[in-house]
Amino acid sequence: MILRLVFLLSILPMIVFSQADKDILSIKKVMADQEVAWNSADIPAFMEGYWKSEKLKFVSPNRITRGWQATLEGYQKGYPDQAAMGKLTFTIREVEKVTKKVATVVGKFRLDRENDVLSGSFFLVWRKIKGEWLIISDFTVSD
Repeated sequence: MILRLVFLLSILPMIVFSQADKDILSIKKVMADQEVAWNSADIPAFMEGYWKSEKLKFVSPNRITRGWQATLEGYQKGYPDQAAMGKLTFTIREVEKVTKKVATVVGKFRLDRENDVLSGSFFLVWRKIKGEWLIISDFTVSD
């Protein structure tokens, strides 16, 4: 009986951490997919990582954009073609599960373009919605 209890107590953390690890890997996969979409000049595919809601927030130093459609249109206006989009690279510094259905990601981005490099930092709030991890709030600032 005691051996069973010890065994169960020893594997319980592995079960709990296993789900957290799966969630973190899922979030990182969404971001990897976003890099591929961006580097293919496919902004609508890039936006698949965002919550399709009017409650989505994209925050930059100069403004707050609310809503998925407005965020999409902002990206399309700011990055009208492949040359403007450049090659995107994310560097994830930290992924933290806050609750079972909320996580945060802190990282850096870099856009290598023909004539310049744009880089900066981001803080993303993610929520697990209908089994999918989606960005619900994005605070991005350029260096």
